[in-house]
Amino acid sequence: MEPDLFTAAAEERQEKDPTGSPLAVRMRPRTLDEVVGQQHLLKPGSPLRRLVGEGGSGPAGPSSVILWGPPGTGKTTLAYVVSKATNKRFVELSAITAGVKEVRAVIDGARRAVGGYGKETVLFLDEIHRFSKAQQDSLLPAVENRWVTLIAATTENPYFSVISPLLSRSLLLTLEPLTDDDVRGLLRRALADERGLAGAVALPEDTEEHLLRIAGGDARRALTALEAAAGAALDKGETEVGLTTLEETVDRAAVKYDRDGDQHYDVASALIKSIRGSDVDAALHYLARMIEAGEDPRFIARRLMISASEDIGLADPNALPTAVAAAQAVAMIGFPEAALTLSHATIALALAPKSNAATTAIGAALDDVRKGHAGPVPAHLRDSHYKGAGKLGHGQGYVYPHDLPEGIAAQQYAPDELKDRTYYAPTRHGAEARYADAVEWTRGHLGRKRS
Repeated sequence: MEPDLFTAAAEERQEKDPTGSPLAVRMRPRTLDEVVGQQHLLKPGSPLRRLVGEGGSGPAGPSSVILWGPPGTGKTTLAYVVSKATNKRFVELSAITAGVKEVRAVIDGARRAVGGYGKETVLFLDEIHRFSKAQQDSLLPAVENRWVTLIAATTENPYFSVISPLLSRSLLLTLEPLTDDDVRGLLRRALADERGLAGAVALPEDTEEHLLRIAGGDARRALTALEAAAGAALDKGETEVGLTTLEETVDRAAVKYDRDGDQHYDVASALIKSIRGSDVDAALHYLARMIEAGEDPRFIARRLMISASEDIGLADPNALPTAVAAAQAVAMIGFPEAALTLSHATIALALAPKSNAATTAIGAALDDVRKGHAGPVPAHLRDSHYKGAGKLGHGQGYVYPHDLPEGIAAQQYAPDELKDRTYYAPTRHGAEARYADAVEWTRGHLGRKRS
């Protein structure tokens, strides 16, 4: 049997004994109309609907699809719905555990299925970005000859992680993060639906809100937490999932934090101001509140990158690379491990020497430009590489700094109106002290005046 084959027999067993499957599996949509969120992909006549045979008799377009989006947004669900709607076999592989051998086995099985009993195959390949170029190449014959309907899922930018020949032969669909309303609707459906909890428990508003924070837009996480909490409540003989029961089940405290309201901005502001004020403990407290509230880790990482330039700058030249590395790591690993990376970066930034000189420098320069203080570029600095530039005087008199012993040429660089203007005022905090010395030396050799 091919790896992870969702066979008709397995499907039949699931329908006969729904309690034997996790809630997230039992609540898996059976049609596109049951899919939560992703309405931009589900409009009448959309490529996805045409792929399942809806929207007219015209060509359905590419038979292979790449789904790009965050975890828990419905990539596996859409692949399953396509297989159900088109009455095709559904085979699931994960690029983490599968290789070329497994892919070829599925393709061979698909060709036999078509020849043997006329049943086409949907191959769902999860995390395709983990496949090497050679492994992705092995999919091309099956895609080109339509031996399988390939539906590949990735959380990373496919323009960087999927080979061009495969990308060009596939329909790229971008999935958006689920909103709280999307997940709320899914939770309420799971509470009432016969496939779900069938009204066995109720979910009070405060518990529902905390469950949404825990989910962070991940439908699978939401349903898993609901199932665990509901089971715990029923074990206690309760018909309502209380906040305490949910907290005990998922081992989290209910943080007073509204990701869409004032608390969102207040806590984010407090995090940055604590870093600016070098209070590492306060910064970690606010970071923890954001993490526990289910804040998007990419939002936190973006704030840290801004802080690295806005409040630290050249006082610690390693601050920005640290923040950027944290953002890249967060995008790759996600929660819960991303909490470690965010803590790493927050501590480094809070304890770094501080300078806002880079911030004030560009602010002053932008202010001058916006006020119309510009003027023509000095003739000796203008481009002299095209025919006729010499007749215009472009480049004449320019001194090449590398030809001089000290590597600096005392010539005018700024427009006449701004030739004596200074913007960068370095501090002597941390590593910026050496930049302060460099500025003083270079301005002296350039014959610059201070404004």
